[in-house]
Amino acid sequence: MEFASDLDNRLLFAVPKKGRLYEQCLELLKGSDVHFRRNSRQDIALSTNLPVALVFLPAADIPKYVAEGNVDLGITGQDMVVEGECEGKVDEIVELGFGKCRVCLQVPVKSGLTTLDDLVGKRIVTSFDAYARTVFSPLDQATKKKTTISYVSGSVEAACALGLADGIIDLVESGETMRAAGLHDIHTFFTTQSVLLANKNTKHPELVEKIATRVRGVIAAQRYVLCTYNVERKNLEKAKFITPGRQAPTVSTLDSHEGWVAVSAMILRKEKGEIMDRLTEIGATDIMVMAFTNCRV
Repeated sequence: MEFASDLDNRLLFAVPKKGRLYEQCLELLKGSDVHFRRNSRQDIALSTNLPVALVFLPAADIPKYVAEGNVDLGITGQDMVVEGECEGKVDEIVELGFGKCRVCLQVPVKSGLTTLDDLVGKRIVTSFDAYARTVFSPLDQATKKKTTISYVSGSVEAACALGLADGIIDLVESGETMRAAGLHDIHTFFTTQSVLLANKNTKHPELVEKIATRVRGVIAAQRYVLCTYNVERKNLEKAKFITPGRQAPTVSTLDSHEGWVAVSAMILRKEKGEIMDRLTEIGATDIMVMAFTNCRV
């Protein structure tokens, strides 16, 4: 069991304690070379290679802990930052690219409701009750109506079918759950994704930057792969147009093949098939694509 003395002089890093976000965070920490062992019943784990203690918390609580300085770093959704009223109170230092969703107003398809204004004075069920009040409070004042906002932590999409709500505010990713419940979205409030947060007054700014740099490297490594190939020098400009790299491709002479060069460049992972086809068309050979787990760009 970890005691307070074990945490002295360590950076405290809050991580969601369960769910899909937890699994994605574990992969991110692994790629960032943050080593630790966690007992399944403990919510604190000490890193074995960095002066860092991981603190496993509900994702919704992490923005508040970071804002108040209880922890130095945290990973959670931007929607949790908004709902926790922590915008401007924390530094969102790296957008992580996973957990992308939209926070939307949803109503039954057959309801006839089509705009945000149509829900003023009606019943809203949501897990974003604090945010919903900031949206509807000025609308209520302008129309002299009273919108009823009720908090539900799970199965929000069932509220309309059960007669509890006229509309809901909830996350939409693919939209399958929404459509299965007979709902459609009529207004998007904002988009969200997972983000690395930092306390504005952390006592470990250098370590925060070191971890942030490693995390950025993991994110870049997930987006890019390294493409290497040989091409005749007369076709080099065409090749450079196909693989410009992040700054410029690396080009070296092939000593054993006069008039040929070797080229390497970072390319977007999602475009690798098309790029390899185009390189083949200009006569490039020995085309190889290699993945990596981390980088500095």
